Amino acid sequence: MLVVTTMMLILFVVSYLSLFCCETYASDEVKGDKNVIVDCGTLRLGQYICPDPSLNQIDPDTQQYRGCTKGKDIASEGEAEVQCIAADGIICNETNNSTFRRKLPCKWTNGYSLEIALLLSVFLGMFGLDRFYLGYPGIGLAKLCTLGFMFLGQLLDIILIAAQVVGPSDGSAYVIPYYGAGVSVVRSDNETYLLPQADWHNIT
Repeated sequence: MLVVTTMMLILFVVSYLSLFCCETYASDEVKGDKNVIVDCGTLRLGQYICPDPSLNQIDPDTQQYRGCTKGKDIASEGEAEVQCIAADGIICNETNNSTFRRKLPCKWTNGYSLEIALLLSVFLGMFGLDRFYLGYPGIGLAKLCTLGFMFLGQLLDIILIAAQVVGPSDGSAYVIPYYGAGVSVVRSDNETYLLPQADWHNIT
C-alpha cells in the first residue's frame, strides 16, 4: 500500500512539472511572436532597411531620391525624406505599422547632364559650348574667341568635366545614373577633424 501511494505521488509530481514546463514554453512562444512598439527614429543599423526596397523612390529625371531638396551650406548636398521599413516584429508608434520616414542625404540636381556636358566638351569645346551649357558665359566666350585657348583649354575642360571637378554654375550636381560613377567629396570640418588623443604618447 505504501509503495502504491509513493508511486502515485511521484506520478503526480512529474505530471505537474511537465505541465508547468509546457506552459512556460508556450508563453515564451507567445512572447516571441508579440510585436514591439517603439519610436522608429531611434532604431539602429540592422534594425531597419532604408530606403524600402519594395518601393521605387528614385526619380527617373534626377536619378536621386524623390523630393531631394537643395542643401543649405552646399547646394549639391541636399536631403530627401524617404520611406523605410523596420525589421520583423517592430512596429513604429508614429505610423502603427512597420514603415516610417527618415531623411537621407542626396545630390541636388538642376537638369545638367554629365553626358551632355562631356560630349559638348569633346566635340564642341573649342567653341566654348560646354561652358555655355554649364552656365559660364564668360569663359565660354573666351574659348570661342581663342578657339578653346588654342585647344589647350578644351583638353583641360574635358579632363575637369570628366572628373566632375567643374560642375554647373548654380552649385548643383550632374544628373548621373543612380548607380553610375558619381564623385562624392569628403570634407573635413570641426566635427570630423582628427584631434590628438591622450594615448598617442606624442607620436607624430
